[in-house]
Amino acid sequence: MTAVVGYFRPAMFLANSGTFYATLWGGGATIVIVFAGVIFGGDAIAGEFQNRTGYFLMGLPIRRTTVYIGKYIAAFVASLAAVVIFALLLLANGAFYFGGGAFTVEFAESFGLAVVYLLALLGATFLFSSLFKTSTYATLVVAVLFLFGFTLLQDLIQGLAHVTPWFILTYADTIIGGVFNTACMSSPGTHVCTSPGPGGTMFTTTVMNATIPDGVAIMLAYFVITSLIGLFLFEREEFT
Repeated sequence: MTAVVGYFRPAMFLANSGTFYATLWGGGATIVIVFAGVIFGGDAIAGEFQNRTGYFLMGLPIRRTTVYIGKYIAAFVASLAAVVIFALLLLANGAFYFGGGAFTVEFAESFGLAVVYLLALLGATFLFSSLFKTSTYATLVVAVLFLFGFTLLQDLIQGLAHVTPWFILTYADTIIGGVFNTACMSSPGTHVCTSPGPGGTMFTTTVMNATIPDGVAIMLAYFVITSLIGLFLFEREEFT
């Protein structure tokens, strides 16, 4: 990404730091979070069955709740490290193009929202990891859902039913990039957003987004509900 932007210098990306981060961080952070969550959380519970390590672990005097929470924290820390590395690389790019104004309040807010999204995605990942006894299934289901499935479902609901898909987690992740264009986050629904470019040129994009409070509420609801269901399933799995 650094090489491509540095070589082609797209005017839309380099109009200002807000547009730069809204495009590259707003879309890129969610992809990094999905891959990190899949890699570090996909086999967290299912791997105990597939690799037979659970037969030894569950024989120790330790509660399953402790095991589940410990694995979640480990996956969260590892995934967060990946997100931080991506953020630092992007900030280095921003410093190169925009100087001292690379790190903005909006970027800090967006990073915080990305962390909340990571919590929600790992909750869903652990749910599917507890649901399957093969890590391959858990990993594939999460990857397909968050990379393609939810987006396709969201488009179908919007296009056919004309209903706001507030119950889909990927509908809420638009707030990560939307922080940089507050005019598009004033109300939920479809908005035509404009961003200033060089020479007064205005770039127009159409987005379907939630408001920031709604997006955070959706993410936290996914985190709590999926984590509890995943723990419930793990508590009742039998190592036989």
